Amino acid sequence: MPSLPLPSLLPSRLPSVPGLPAVARVPVQWPHRFVGDWLNERFTANVKSKFFRGMEFEAPTADPGWFGPESRTWYVHSHTPALIFGLQCASYLERLDPSIYWMGMHHSRLVENSENGLVARIDLEGVAIRLGHSLAFFVGTAYGSTATAERLARTVRSMHHTIKGVRPDGLAYDADDPEWLRWNYATVVWGIATAHEIYHPKPLRGAALDEYYAEFVRVGHALGGTGLPTSKAETLDCLEEYLPKLGLTYGSAMATGSNLTNPAQAVVDWAIRDTMPSWAARLVMYQPPNPVERRARRSVVWTAINGLHSSMGTAPEFAAAQRRVAGGTTSLHTEPTYVLGSDPEMDREQVERVFAES
Repeated sequence: MPSLPLPSLLPSRLPSVPGLPAVARVPVQWPHRFVGDWLNERFTANVKSKFFRGMEFEAPTADPGWFGPESRTWYVHSHTPALIFGLQCASYLERLDPSIYWMGMHHSRLVENSENGLVARIDLEGVAIRLGHSLAFFVGTAYGSTATAERLARTVRSMHHTIKGVRPDGLAYDADDPEWLRWNYATVVWGIATAHEIYHPKPLRGAALDEYYAEFVRVGHALGGTGLPTSKAETLDCLEEYLPKLGLTYGSAMATGSNLTNPAQAVVDWAIRDTMPSWAARLVMYQPPNPVERRARRSVVWTAINGLHSSMGTAPEFAAAQRRVAGGTTSLHTEPTYVLGSDPEMDREQVERVFAES
């Protein structure tokens, strides 16, 4: 999808003066492009070079991938800043499940724990790694080649197979549990779609947005999910049905609302909580401001998200995917090939080795 119609790098000719020779064309770089170039360089160095290895977008020619160029998914996921914000919304909501919270505590580098098991501090490098992997997955499965999407799904499934344990209250958790997979999938598709609906400059709505929900279920199936919701209404019902199992852990409470002292973090936290379904907002004691203030705040966030997208331009991976199918496709889309229970058994060390070699 093209970026917002702001000026780009264009040659400009100075006005001619009668009696004087014509002045040569002078390249003009608009200020927002300086910022965009710098952001793209940083993004490539810190994210793409580390987490997009082995992902193919340019080839094979005519391969539509799991969704294809006319899909709602290509449209939604091609707005990278909105996609990143949507993943943060999903992450916030899913942590309201204590089992998912403790999965993160026990099986990721998101935090450093103290001796009593409580969060000592956020591991910023660990957070960056988690976000990098998530972004690579949801970009690669959306408009990468079929082989790229299959490899990414296989790697994530392999990691999920190793995530089993016991919460401090004695309850066991298992990332392969069908009910958990259904909840986790619902948080992700809801987060991405809601961020798109609120902050995309030309968002899908109504039946068109439901088409996105219906398409994206392919990713959930590729990760082993069953009985997944296929519309906005079904997804909201699925999320709320899980409410009796939800709760605010100490670690989650300390990372939101009035417990945040960093102003920048507080702004992002507000924007995320502002997207929550009403029952989730009440759970974290979020009260929306009056409609005028809320609209003003959302306008600031909208400007920031779309300013980033405008400055950075179309993602090179999306441009490559468009070139891949410029001459047409072999079909509207391909389908994930995963069959439940067909994955080989691998321990965590083997899975991490696969990640490192990809």
